[in-house]
Amino acid sequence: MRVLVVGSGGREHVLVWKLMQSPRVTKLYCAPGNAGIAELAECTPIAADNIPALLNFALHNEIELTVVGPEVPLTLGIVDAFTAAGLTIFGPDQCAAQLEGSKVFAKQLMQKYQIPTATSRTFTVVEKALAYLKKQTAPIVVKADGLAAGKGVVVATTLAEAEAAVVRIMVEREFGHAGARVVIEEFLEGEEVSVLAFTDGETVVPMVSSQDHKAAFDNDTGPNTGGMGAYSPAPVLTDILLAQVEEEILQPTIKGLRAEGIIFKGVLYAGLMITASGPKVLEYNVRFGDPECQVVLPRLKSDLCAIMLAVINKNLSEQKIHWHDNHTACVVMASGGYPASYPKGKVIKGLIEAAELEDGYVFHAGTAKKGKNIVTNGGRVLGVTAWGDTLQSALDKAYLAVNIITFPGAHYRHDIGQKAIARTM
Repeated sequence: MRVLVVGSGGREHVLVWKLMQSPRVTKLYCAPGNAGIAELAECTPIAADNIPALLNFALHNEIELTVVGPEVPLTLGIVDAFTAAGLTIFGPDQCAAQLEGSKVFAKQLMQKYQIPTATSRTFTVVEKALAYLKKQTAPIVVKADGLAAGKGVVVATTLAEAEAAVVRIMVEREFGHAGARVVIEEFLEGEEVSVLAFTDGETVVPMVSSQDHKAAFDNDTGPNTGGMGAYSPAPVLTDILLAQVEEEILQPTIKGLRAEGIIFKGVLYAGLMITASGPKVLEYNVRFGDPECQVVLPRLKSDLCAIMLAVINKNLSEQKIHWHDNHTACVVMASGGYPASYPKGKVIKGLIEAAELEDGYVFHAGTAKKGKNIVTNGGRVLGVTAWGDTLQSALDKAYLAVNIITFPGAHYRHDIGQKAIARTM
């Protein structure tokens, strides 16, 4: 099969890497890709949100399967456009993508179908939001309604911080149109976990669990980012809790969407908080998480291409999906200044030496080729990933590679996976 992967980040590098392992795949393209992806697939400089150009490319190159990595093209309706043209594409359509594209839509769905989540209120008028906050207590959470690259959530430790967040989102429009509405919700105590699942709109098959690290700095301090690292499995999600998540969250979400006339086909991502009263939904994504993808897909034994086709053709129930019984860890190396402004074009050294280490892979996110050098080209630059029989061994291998790689201003968290390690002590 001739396969096109849409996107340019670490998630897309993992998807290309995993799809390469399928005997079904004969040719891989990526749009627009990055320096690392270019070593595995033929990259074409088409932006992930340029749907007409992507459609034209797929038709001209006789693409037999398109896999969409990021959320933006999904919310813009890339699946609808490709399907209308008779092309096979993996991902939810525009209606289903609202689950991530609008936190208000997601909250309304959860409330209607009794899916456990934090209590919340939605506001379109800044004065009403600020008035509501004056009657609340901190900590409290403020969320931009629309897409904000994982940065539109503020966990405010004081009401003054929450009020400032509302002003930044709704008045200063820090996240553009995504801030036309805000969701203000209760702060949930507990430990976060990510559960991704393949679904064809009826059958739901959870993947192995993982835990992301959203905060920029060690000990979960600093601003939220798109993710600074991850590991799998996450021991906080026991078999009993996973069964509860399936029964109370994943299945009701897909069933609720179906009741609304929406058939969700693709990857459903539930970002959860494991609270004293059970799992509750923090957010939904409608695609593979990044960097969760970097620790989940290396554990997949089965043919990813075959699974994706089963999702598209609505026969997922006939697939047997198998996983490696190991541990994986990913440490994100980011540009100095991320998640705020950061420089680009810094030369990255040590990639060849790091690639020689066993049981690991360096997935590129924000990189580009400049002459003979690979340089930084984004906030999150690399997802240094490793696997082993234990989480500690996977972490040791990942950090060994991180210490080999250098670029000016590089920063990363030093405590990836420590919550899991503490559980085993």
